[in-house]
Amino acid sequence: MATTGFWTVKNRLKEVIDYAENPDKTIDKKYVDSDLYAALRYVSNGKKTDERIYVSGINCNTKRAYERMTATKKRFGKTGGNVAYHGYQSFQTGEATPEEAHKIGMETARRMWGNGYEVVVTTHLNTDNVHNHFVVNSVSFKTGRKFENHISDHYRLREISDAVCLEHGKSILKDTEFYGGSKKEYWLKQNGGLSHREILKADIDTVLAQSTNFKAFEIRLKNMGYEICRDENFAHYSIKGAGWQRAVRLDRLGKEYTPEAIRARLLDNQRYVGYVPFHKPKYTPLLTLEIEYHKIQRMDGIQILFALVTELCKLVTGNNIAPETPRPLSPAMRQEIVKLDKTLKEYKFLCENNIDSPQELVSFIEEKREQINVLEKERQSVYNRNRHKKSEKLNVQAREISAKIKPLREELSLAKAVLEKIPKLKEVIEAERQAETAVITKNRERRYAR
Repeated sequence: MATTGFWTVKNRLKEVIDYAENPDKTIDKKYVDSDLYAALRYVSNGKKTDERIYVSGINCNTKRAYERMTATKKRFGKTGGNVAYHGYQSFQTGEATPEEAHKIGMETARRMWGNGYEVVVTTHLNTDNVHNHFVVNSVSFKTGRKFENHISDHYRLREISDAVCLEHGKSILKDTEFYGGSKKEYWLKQNGGLSHREILKADIDTVLAQSTNFKAFEIRLKNMGYEICRDENFAHYSIKGAGWQRAVRLDRLGKEYTPEAIRARLLDNQRYVGYVPFHKPKYTPLLTLEIEYHKIQRMDGIQILFALVTELCKLVTGNNIAPETPRPLSPAMRQEIVKLDKTLKEYKFLCENNIDSPQELVSFIEEKREQINVLEKERQSVYNRNRHKKSEKLNVQAREISAKIKPLREELSLAKAVLEKIPKLKEVIEAERQAETAVITKNRERRYAR
């Protein structure tokens, strides 16, 4: 069986350069598209390919692949943006010889891109599993059109690879999810986010580790902010998080998360000597933090908003947090964890610029826009004067103005992102507040019932 995938090669793309030899030493100054050259150098590395025995080209000579691809870009005036695509085709250990793998890789690449793109195909032998690499020019030598990289292309590559593998007597993976499920989830992962399903699976794993029966399992899920939409006797057991439009069926999460599989895991816990007994913690991290911050500053300040989110995320991710420390309850808050670095940057920006209200943020945005407009007019004036003179002094002056504009645009972009984010964070905080209040209310009712 073979697994496939590919990704874009952009200017200074780390995923490719990190695998290549040191670009400072290996890439000549004449190679202006350093990342394209680095990708080609990597896939053609003699240490990985048995001294270039398994290096082949489609619609180009491998020794002149860079020059050919660059010439195609220049001919159609498309030298910017994505310079190439770097793909792979990996085989199960021992399933394919290098010769077979290379033949399969060539046929796969020919069917996928051979009708209009230059491709370099190499077979690497430096790991336990033989695998192919593809470097595909982003611009078609026939039409000049750029490869658009739709998710359907990733599906198509997998289908072609499976067909070629079957033709060569190799196995394939049947009925497997592609990139974790839907298009929405795929692009969410591409942008560094987590889908509802991923959050739910992680939370179910956490809850299962501390439960021995279905009732305890449900209580713990409810304490984490989830709603049980159907009881265990129904054919389709579903769970819904706060703010979710739809519930998620357990049997859609994978074989390990069907009601039957969960019951089996709970039964195993009953046999496990080291099982942690059921415990109902008093979840009040947000309410506690709000009281502390209220003593420092007014609660409607947006600095407080960002501070609360970052602190709650740290309660999940921090290594110094004790296991019994209350964690955020709402799935919406846990989803913010993947954005923690960005939120911290935004919080730092607010503090450094003494911005604590949406009105102050809007004023900041207007100020930066005005500063940019002034500098852009000044730069345009320099361009106009230099239109006929072609003065190097004026060129330097224009570049200096551009250097002043760049950080202002970055600040403007960051400020606009923060302004757009404020309503979302307020919703997240409110969802967490409601979840904590619900748990406190339930605990209080249980005490009165006794």
